[in-house]
Amino acid sequence: MSTKTLSKEAEIRLMNFFNDRIDPQSMAKALRQVNFTLALNVMSEQENIQQETKLRDSFYWLNELAETLNPYLDVE
Repeated sequence: MSTKTLSKEAEIRLMNFFNDRIDPQSMAKALRQVNFTLALNVMSEQENIQQETKLRDSFYWLNELAETLNPYLDVE
C-alpha cells in the first residue's frame, strides 16, 4: 500500500474527470459491474496461480476504489 500523496496535477485531473465526465457514484457503479463480470469470467476459465494472484489484487483494488468513490458495503 502506498502512502504517497497525489501531485497537484493528478488532483486537478481527477477533479476535472469527476466534474466533467462522470460522477463518483456512477463511476463506482461501473467499477463494481466490471469487477463482477471479470470475476465471473475468471472463475469460468482455468487460470494459473500467478494470474489468479494478480487478478485477485486487481479485484481488491477496483473494489477499494469503488468504495472510496461511493461507500456501499459499509452502509448499515
